Amino acid sequence: TCRTEDTNYNIVHVGDVLADTLTNAGLEVLHDRTIYDYPSYTGSYSRSGAAVQAYLSQYPSLRIVIDLHRDSILTDEGVAYRTSCTIDDTETAQLMFVVGTDAGGLYHPDWRENLSFASTLQYALNRAYPSLMRPVNLRTQRFDQHASPGSLLIEVGSSGNTLPEALSAVRLFADVLADEMTG
Repeated sequence: TCRTEDTNYNIVHVGDVLADTLTNAGLEVLHDRTIYDYPSYTGSYSRSGAAVQAYLSQYPSLRIVIDLHRDSILTDEGVAYRTSCTIDDTETAQLMFVVGTDAGGLYHPDWRENLSFASTLQYALNRAYPSLMRPVNLRTQRFDQHASPGSLLIEVGSSGNTLPEALSAVRLFADVLADEMTG
């Protein structure tokens, strides 16, 4: 199925691998394993936004906030679309950064910094793995990105991708992010 609360098989597991890969690269990571779009998508950003604010208050040294998603792309017939590429003979989900702006009228003064951060990472990822990234998706919604100038919303593949494809992608992303963060 395309949705499950079983954290062994959903985006929380992808986040576990992201956190482990970054930790193994020497970075300190705080991983919130809460599923915020359950029981409903409605209010999910209010719920996750409150958590992000609490974490930023409790840990003011946090430099990056990553909101991890799996895109939902369906064909006209309702079939889940798969965004993938092959890297080092491994089928891998493609990644996409979604950057929110203040164009929807909500407070979001640092959206250009988030765009710059996403663009810098996109450049580094494209150099390392030319087919891994989909184009940056600039949106009028702010999501929770107004909380920190180091905010990223990352779509890891889509509902048509397999878990191994998503895990492959997030490991590649984490390696590049760790390189960028450690200089």
